[in-house]
Amino acid sequence: MKPHRLIAALALLGAASAAPALAAETVRVGMIATYSGPYADYGRQFDAGMALYLKESGGLLGGRKAEIIKKDTGGAAPDASKRMAQELIVREKVQFLTGLDFSPNAYAVAPLVTQARIPTLVMNASSSAITTSSPYIARLSFTVQQVSDPMARWMLAKGINEAYTVVADYASGTDSYTAFEKAFTEGGGKIVGSVRTPMNNPDFSAYVQRIKDAKPKAVFFFFPSGVMPPAFLKVWKERGMAQAGIQLFATGEATDDSYMEVTGDVAKDLVTSHHYSYDHDSAKNRKFVADFEKEFGTKMRPSYFAVAAYDAMAAMDLALRKTGGNTAGDAVMAALKGLQFESPRGPIEIDAATRDIVQTVYVRKTELKNGKWVNVEFDKFERVKDPAKPAK
Repeated sequence: MKPHRLIAALALLGAASAAPALAAETVRVGMIATYSGPYADYGRQFDAGMALYLKESGGLLGGRKAEIIKKDTGGAAPDASKRMAQELIVREKVQFLTGLDFSPNAYAVAPLVTQARIPTLVMNASSSAITTSSPYIARLSFTVQQVSDPMARWMLAKGINEAYTVVADYASGTDSYTAFEKAFTEGGGKIVGSVRTPMNNPDFSAYVQRIKDAKPKAVFFFFPSGVMPPAFLKVWKERGMAQAGIQLFATGEATDDSYMEVTGDVAKDLVTSHHYSYDHDSAKNRKFVADFEKEFGTKMRPSYFAVAAYDAMAAMDLALRKTGGNTAGDAVMAALKGLQFESPRGPIEIDAATRDIVQTVYVRKTELKNGKWVNVEFDKFERVKDPAKPAK
């Protein structure tokens, strides 16, 4: 045997003797996400984030080989998600479920994971009540309320005490409006108008004209990442809203890093609140971005979807290390509660009481930097919990 092979064999033998059971078993992870249709970028980002973490960990979670079994929902599809979860649990014998980019999909799988006691880590779905729908669900992404509330507080601190709100007409839009309105009015602000827009092919011209006629001092909006924010911003610019003296604010979905090249200068100087920016200045994020671009090139920029997927893998890995490789649902959920680690977005924690994420929410401005449109962070709110859940 050649010397380098002997060293490798001895290393493997030592690892195997230290944990023979773990070496022989595979951790099977069921992935329910969008890989086709207009939101296919969500799945691509998830895959990239998972791949980066598994490359760092040698393909292992808690010392055991990880196997990812993927299912494509094609978007918000609760019935399909429920069927896929059942297939993954019963036929594929997965020990974890993850992905879940749309809130209706996450709610749909909750009864199944509760019955089967399958630890489920949400990578994006952001409706506040998801973690209350099952004791076997934890969230590694964010909630819409968690990023909307700080925007209201920041605007008030800057003397902006009058706002018009525009949100997409679905559960997360309701969550965003609820959190913003509560924080804004409790802080002395006044909501002077509100509108909800349809999710499918909305023509924003009439809505923007209505806002212009109302002449508010400021507008806060929320739309899901993807096609809606650039369309709204394009109409906003065409109607000369900034020249009319109306300030515009949003949550970070409006300037999702995945779509910044497409969105371009219509988002110039837009102030948003969110938990991750490609431009985030930390050693962890610089390495994450460099590794992402080395692995996948520069055409696809890492977004908060990729970061949440990376962190979900990290959480599984750390939880399994705490349980000694035990994948039983109750043991894993106990290990997840209170878990803290450094993410490319900054320090994060899984709240022991709610199983929801605690993290920094940043205030950013869209700027052209080194030839790229990016979200430049300039203020922050630390250790933000979901405001929809009572403090414990």
